[in-house]
Amino acid sequence: MIRSTFTVFFLTVLSTTSYGQLSGKFIEQKTDSLFAGYTTGTPGVAVAVVHEGKMVFKKGYGSANLEYDIPVTPETVFLVGSVSKQFTAFSIYLLEHQGKLSLNDDVRKYIPELSKFAKPVTIKHLCYHTSGLKEQLALLGFSGWRMDEYISNEQILSIVSRQTDLNFEPGSKFKYSNTNYTLLAEIVERVSGESFSSFTKKNIFEPLGMDNSQFYDDNERLIKGRAYSYDHEDSTYKKEKLNNVYVGSTGLYTTVEDLSKWSDNFYDPKVGDELLIRKFNQLATLDDGSPALLVEEPKVQHAKGQFFRNYRGIDTYIHTGGDAAFKAFFGRFPDERLTVIVLSNDIRFVPYSNGIKIAEFCLEDKMHPEQKEEDVPVNVDNAEYESDKSQLFRYSGSFYSEELLTRYTLRVKEGNLVMSHVRLNDMKLEQKGKSTFSGVNYYPFTVDFIEDDHGNVSGLNIIDFRGEIISFEKCYEYSQACVEK
Repeated sequence: MIRSTFTVFFLTVLSTTSYGQLSGKFIEQKTDSLFAGYTTGTPGVAVAVVHEGKMVFKKGYGSANLEYDIPVTPETVFLVGSVSKQFTAFSIYLLEHQGKLSLNDDVRKYIPELSKFAKPVTIKHLCYHTSGLKEQLALLGFSGWRMDEYISNEQILSIVSRQTDLNFEPGSKFKYSNTNYTLLAEIVERVSGESFSSFTKKNIFEPLGMDNSQFYDDNERLIKGRAYSYDHEDSTYKKEKLNNVYVGSTGLYTTVEDLSKWSDNFYDPKVGDELLIRKFNQLATLDDGSPALLVEEPKVQHAKGQFFRNYRGIDTYIHTGGDAAFKAFFGRFPDERLTVIVLSNDIRFVPYSNGIKIAEFCLEDKMHPEQKEEDVPVNVDNAEYESDKSQLFRYSGSFYSEELLTRYTLRVKEGNLVMSHVRLNDMKLEQKGKSTFSGVNYYPFTVDFIEDDHGNVSGLNIIDFRGEIISFEKCYEYSQACVEK
């Protein structure tokens, strides 16, 4: 009887204190198993778990530099891609807190070179991803920029300022666009009178003791302890090229240890105060008050460089990042005072699934049972369009975009329609429909040809995988406008 009572008591204590075992070997054993494939011969991963303001686990796996066999440690510096965005938005909120700007200000108050639209784009629209501005990576890519070139905020601002159309009326829809956060960084610079890198260092990183964090706006600046990122082709790792210096949408180099200090600021503010933190965590909405949703089911709502959702009964604020083969996961579970941080320099690393798996290790006894989604039959039409090769010449010609100041030439080569640009490799197009083709630049895209009532091609639209539409007008040799262009 006594033995049975003790057993029940012991099992009860064990179940109710399993969360406390995060400070022991439990989380390490689980994480070691998860990342067992990372060795000295592979890129790696750095992990940190923070609970109640304490670092309960931190460890590195694999290599930060494959050429010099430098291991990943919790002090290794990684580029965190879009995790940068919450620091950009927070900088805006700091300036608002100081009375130096309003979220309802027209963006053109600070960046007058932007086009004037029927309805003003406000700072809030940028923060909420509801501006309707076109994605900068699509604009750059189809202007002929290579993604491994030197690209700065100034160059992005130049091409964005040429855009005369929006994807939608500001405030009417949600659409994730890196352009929004590059412009926010530009506003921080113009309002504060100093570089974005300098502002964030003085106002965020130094006060929080984030000594190994910086926004990288100078590609010749040395970064002590940095990792290099690696692509993987034909079973071989290759060093990924990275020369860009645009900041705001990306550009933050940091460590899991520094990000743990950033996490602490949400609960014990040293930068800003509790009121600012509450405003920052408020969920984004459209102008009509409806939620700004990334996904409707499960409901995932934007919150200024964070995405909020309830995952298995637990509220989460999560954002992932990816840039030049770097990968990042920063996830806060505020009711549990838990934060999971995972950074990698391996292009094959999947941030969300790995980050949420570590959170499940920590919170399994608190989470609702995982619901299995029912398989829904999907009718997939795998029939290939039978292209009439003899008609491909109809799509030949020169096509010009006034907004991008760039030209593409289309011609038939070896029985295929090929799209050429003076600064890019030729792109073979595959016919998918009567006037629709697909191809790959750095990312997949679709080409829809525009025809008049007589079937003559007058232009084309390039639609990238994000849904961005770039319009091109067909040029004719006898057209003076074409000659001038």
